[in-house]
Amino acid sequence: MNRTGLKLPNLGSLWMLVAALGFAIMGALVKLGAHKFSSIELVFYRSLFGLVFISIFIVQNKLPLATPVIHKQMSRAAVGFTALILFFYAIAHLPLATAITLNYTSPLFLAVLTPILLKEKPKKILLIALVIGFAGVTLLLKPTINQSQWLAGSLGLLSGIGAALAYIHVKQLGQANEPDWRTVFYFTLVSSVCAGAWMLFDHFHALTWSDLPLLFGLGISATIAQLALTRAYRTGDTLAVASLAYVTILLASLFGVIWWHEHLSADAWLAIGLIILSGIISIRSSR
Repeated sequence: MNRTGLKLPNLGSLWMLVAALGFAIMGALVKLGAHKFSSIELVFYRSLFGLVFISIFIVQNKLPLATPVIHKQMSRAAVGFTALILFFYAIAHLPLATAITLNYTSPLFLAVLTPILLKEKPKKILLIALVIGFAGVTLLLKPTINQSQWLAGSLGLLSGIGAALAYIHVKQLGQANEPDWRTVFYFTLVSSVCAGAWMLFDHFHALTWSDLPLLFGLGISATIAQLALTRAYRTGDTLAVASLAYVTILLASLFGVIWWHEHLSADAWLAIGLIILSGIISIRSSR
């Protein structure tokens, strides 16, 4: 509450809006980079450049990497990387809209897991916001799937479950007073090593100087988004943060209109309205 007597929203949850912008920019850069690089290459470069940036920050500020919860950091990194790989597999074998929709079931799984693993009782209004937001995502993306895609669809759904578990880990690390930069460091470290090892057994494209701006942008946007997401889950209301994650889809759609001149139909604008409504409910409920 401020000096005027008005209740202010939980600023911790609002860090998810910064994360959403970062992830939307990252998604646009991934779309540009996909013309040359494979999915695993983009995962590797995203993680590697992020690792370099966060390492420079750590060295310059002489920050300690030692932690009493290293097992939890490794578990969060492993779960997050697995969810990321499953998501990219779904992207490779499903229509993009379907893969994204399956991955963005993570807030719904968070609503189920939060009372069990975090012992938090969710507000009913937040559950309504989650459903409204997911309805908006589904209407906007219009996912489809056929019988030959059930395996990829199942793995895409698992990516949503994995993402929810990763966010649970982030919340638990915050409760253990782990700083955001340390959590992001271990995640990018594990992702870089695992994706790099994967690339040894896969075809990869040679880098040119003209690729570096895109890859730098990919790494910077992903790192900022990860730091903001970690801060949001550490300091904000878990389900309020989860429902604000849908803003990423909204921003990505607007980037498509601005950069690629994509056309949005009337029902797409209705879907965007539902996502905005979900965000407004989440912000108001975090007061």
